[in-house]
This record gives sequence, C-alpha cells and structure tokens, in this order.
Amino acid sequence: MRTEWLAETDSTNEEARRRALAGERGPLWIAARRQSAGRGRRGRQWADLTGNLYTTGLFVLDAKPGEAAQLSFAAALAAAEACEAVIDRERVRLKWPNDVLIGGKKVCGVLLESGSAPGGGLWLAVGIGLNLASHPRDVERPATDIAEEGGVLSQDAALERISSSFSAWLERWRTHGFGPLRDAWLARAWGIGEPCIARLQDETLEGVFADLMPDGALRLDMANGQRRLISAGDVFFPGIPG
Repeated sequence: MRTEWLAETDSTNEEARRRALAGERGPLWIAARRQSAGRGRRGRQWADLTGNLYTTGLFVLDAKPGEAAQLSFAAALAAAEACEAVIDRERVRLKWPNDVLIGGKKVCGVLLESGSAPGGGLWLAVGIGLNLASHPRDVERPATDIAEEGGVLSQDAALERISSSFSAWLERWRTHGFGPLRDAWLARAWGIGEPCIARLQDETLEGVFADLMPDGALRLDMANGQRRLISAGDVFFPGIPG
C-alpha cells in the first residue's frame, strides 16, 4: 500500500480529488501533519489540532456512487480497529453512519467523496480524521482523543493500522458484499434499540434505532408505527450519556 506524508495541505480530501482528476488511480493514502481547511460531513469544519491524524485514501472502483458509499462503514471499522489496538475494545463503539466513539465521546470522523475518474471508473476519497493527541472542546457533542483515554498511538502507526485494516475490509466488500461489514459494524454499534433523534435535511424525526439495513441505511421505528429508512443525516441519542 502506497502512503505519502505531506507537511501541510489544505485538505487531504481535496488533495486526493486533485490527484484523481490528474489521473492518479491509487490505491494511495495521503496524510498530512497539518491541514488548513479540513472539513467533515455536511460541510462542517474539521479542527486542525497538532498531533492528530488527517488522511485520505484514494481508490478507483468499478462501482456506482451509492454502492461505494458503503465503504464509509469500512473506514469506520478500520479506525475503530486502530483504536482497539491501544484502548479497551469494549469502550470503542461506532455511531451511525461513521463516527468512532470511545466511552460515548467522538474520537474519529469519516468523509467519503467521489467522482468520475478520467480513465474510467469512480474515484473514491476516503477521508479519516482521528484524534490522537488532542480534541476540540467547543463542540455540540463531547469529543475525546486517544491520549486522553490513556492510549498511545503515533500518526505513523495510526496510518499504518488504518490503511492495512481498510484494505482488508475493502477486499471483503469486493468479494462478499456489504454483509461482513454490516455484521462487524453492528457488533460495535452505539445505540441499537435506543431512542434517538434523526436530523435530516428537511425534517427532524424521533424514534428507536432498530437496525442497520442491508444497504447501510438506518431503520428508525417511530411511535406512530411508521418505519423510516434513513440514508443520510445526523443521529443523536439523548437517553445515552455522551
């Protein structure tokens, strides 16, 4: 697996996009010691804090964007496994769609972006931000970092673990589909069977997080008997600490 470290960039996802449009087909992991314009899901800014991991894997796939989106779960699993190497695995959980939590606090986020590759296929940028040494304090939901939780994981070691783990999950996905990812994700799921609030683009829904569907959608069972399948949005669990 090729990896490349940059001293600084605007965003590893942006760097991956530029390279994809210039003909790079990967697989390649781009990592930066610092990034000046990192971003998370739905256009949110991702804080640039010293000592954390900012990385994006670049791949070209023979897949549709909706299918490739399932690999956000592979990215979350890879990051979770990196955390589990230095943190009690019982404290590491995954919150839909792709946040990694330690003790209910966010330690990692994932952002997937894609487009048509110049030489054919779909380029996929798998962005991962993992809090290793510090974390933002002024955020809506509690955050944490590996060091705060008693673990030690360097930027280089974290990239090595994540890139290796993601490659294994990617191969499982190519060979067996989403099923193995779904099973592994559910084994670490945060909030299954618990009341939650789902904030969608145009509405806010309340119900119980009942299941992860075979395509990666969240099944929300509502009090009025309706069942909603949610493919994109933010989910909060007010009844669970953190």
